[in-house]
Amino acid sequence: MTELKNELIHHSAADLAAKLAAREVSAVEVTQAHLDRIADVDGQVNAFLHVNSEEALAVAAEVDAARAAGGEELHALAGVPIAVKDLIVTIGQPTTAGSKILEGWHSPYDATVVKKLRAAKMPILGKTNLDEFAMGSSTEHSAFGPTRNPWDLERIPGGSGGGSAAAVAAFEAPLALGTDTGGSIRQPGAVTGTVGMKPTYGAVSRYGAIAMASSLDQIGPVSRTVLDSALLQEVIGGHDPFDSTSLTDPFNNLVAAARLGNVAGMKIGIIKELHGEGYQAGVENRFNESLQLLKDAGAEIVEVSCPNLKYALGAYYLIMPSEVSSNLAKFDGVRFGLRVLPKDGPMTIERVMGATRAAGFGDEVKRRIILGTYALSAGYYDAYYGSAQKVRTLIQRDFDAAFAQADVLISPTAPTTAFKLGEKLDDPLAMYLNDVATIPANLAGIPGLSLPGGLADEDGLPVGIQLLAPAREDARLYRVGAVLESILEEKWGGPMLAQAPVLGSASTTAGGSN
Repeated sequence: MTELKNELIHHSAADLAAKLAAREVSAVEVTQAHLDRIADVDGQVNAFLHVNSEEALAVAAEVDAARAAGGEELHALAGVPIAVKDLIVTIGQPTTAGSKILEGWHSPYDATVVKKLRAAKMPILGKTNLDEFAMGSSTEHSAFGPTRNPWDLERIPGGSGGGSAAAVAAFEAPLALGTDTGGSIRQPGAVTGTVGMKPTYGAVSRYGAIAMASSLDQIGPVSRTVLDSALLQEVIGGHDPFDSTSLTDPFNNLVAAARLGNVAGMKIGIIKELHGEGYQAGVENRFNESLQLLKDAGAEIVEVSCPNLKYALGAYYLIMPSEVSSNLAKFDGVRFGLRVLPKDGPMTIERVMGATRAAGFGDEVKRRIILGTYALSAGYYDAYYGSAQKVRTLIQRDFDAAFAQADVLISPTAPTTAFKLGEKLDDPLAMYLNDVATIPANLAGIPGLSLPGGLADEDGLPVGIQLLAPAREDARLYRVGAVLESILEEKWGGPMLAQAPVLGSASTTAGGSN
């Protein structure tokens, strides 16, 4: 039984789906194997804030009963378990956004993506850890303790969605949902050796995702393979009338694109401004190797320039905090969540709000609220927020020009591998620089995919390769990503995570029991 459970947690979601459909294994066995894995290792990783055992097993049992009875057409991923970032509301489980201000809060409704998971009968294993309200690049800003990188427990798993990435990397879940505002799916993917996809803005409904920066936020898949991400995006994607920014375009050709297996004749554009100086040598080496492998596979490599990307970080850190300031105003101690009463003086709404927000928000959230409120204040709006929006338009035009020369753009996902816990916690500017390559896609609303590119020479830690495509062309990313993934796996001799010293133990590999 132990060997079966160990085997099950190492299968991809696509392989699990095939085994479940063939009734080689039951959904209850698959779900229980992952719940057991969570029980075994999550005390070290801290990927989960809440584990949903009873409901997950009940859904798995429903799937098994339906398959045994026959007649009911089940979704391809029915019975494949999944974890959900704790920024996405769910009925029956707490949704905290990693913050004390929402500790123990239960949503009265499901996010649209959660409704779609339930409709597909995918057992929800639980809610994953994150930087508070998705503000951070390391998952150290969670009010409930940091998540640790399964490759090295003394290192960060990226952020804000480090919990989802770590859960998938540690084989606690085959799939997870994340949200990406400036790289919070892709950057954790890069440093944990997983696949992270930020769909086109509006391709997946944001209804039920607690808003950080509404014009930038996007829900997307976290997985161990490109195909698995394509399968999950087809589940959660599609138009939603509850989301005013939801696209009406169908995105139903993603899995077919991931299985196409050909990049011959495609033009892959190297973004001049997103590699070189400031990037770790090992990151650059793996990036250059990936370029050569794509060239050998028949793609044409061209260099493109997006000159306004040098302003992207500055523009982002004006637009995002401004929207944070507005979106977090609702957490006032009056309507829901934490309420702290002032110790003395008159009991006014303003003083209750002040006491609640002082006690409930962490330092990073307060920092961004203050910055955003200042940027939106009278006399500074045009100079800061207005100017940042103009830069955003210039970046969008840069991408339009670049995609006129190339089908897909490529860069490293992050400038370095995972840094040590606490290393940048007291230096916000150094922390913000981790997202320098991922932020432009959010400003432009285009899709971005990060996949494992190998291990850095200096430290043996994962490096991510980022692919970008024009808006609505998510399928291109799955096509190129699947080909590059296949070539790289041939080079490594197997999947990337098979190289990992799981949970910091050099004697325990991802392919063995733990």
